[in-house]
Amino acid sequence: MKCPYCGYSESRVVDSRPTDEGERIRRRRECLKCGKRFTTYEIIENVPIVVIKKDKSRETFDRSKLLNGLLRACEKRPVSVDTLERIVDEIENLLQNSLDREISSQRIGTYAMEKLKSVDEVAYVRFASVYRQFKDINSFMDELSKIINSKGRSQQ
Repeated sequence: MKCPYCGYSESRVVDSRPTDEGERIRRRRECLKCGKRFTTYEIIENVPIVVIKKDKSRETFDRSKLLNGLLRACEKRPVSVDTLERIVDEIENLLQNSLDREISSQRIGTYAMEKLKSVDEVAYVRFASVYRQFKDINSFMDELSKIINSKGRSQQ
């Protein structure tokens, strides 16, 4: 770290402490040449995730859009906002931990559907109807049949 006073490139850390609920670390440093002290902050670098939409356009991942979609699917359902925020956190962590910096909106939708299926089946079907854009009642009924069949198998 370069000293802001004399420009010397070596310093020692005198004190370190977390700030902003552990999001950053404040470091108090002392220049090894001039002896003056200065403060630096260390943060985790978040590389933005780019979402490739159906029309091939690209935009940065916006967790609020995902949360809003889940909120709409869960409207008038017994699903807490905390549960939905946890789902969004889990999906965002999945995306951050993957090696891909670009991800399709379809894959994000699939992750959301998988999470919703275990939380609330009605919300899952609502989300799936928008996400998969069912073309007719038969494709909608096929999805419902899958849920009913998987439920029947799990109860046996």
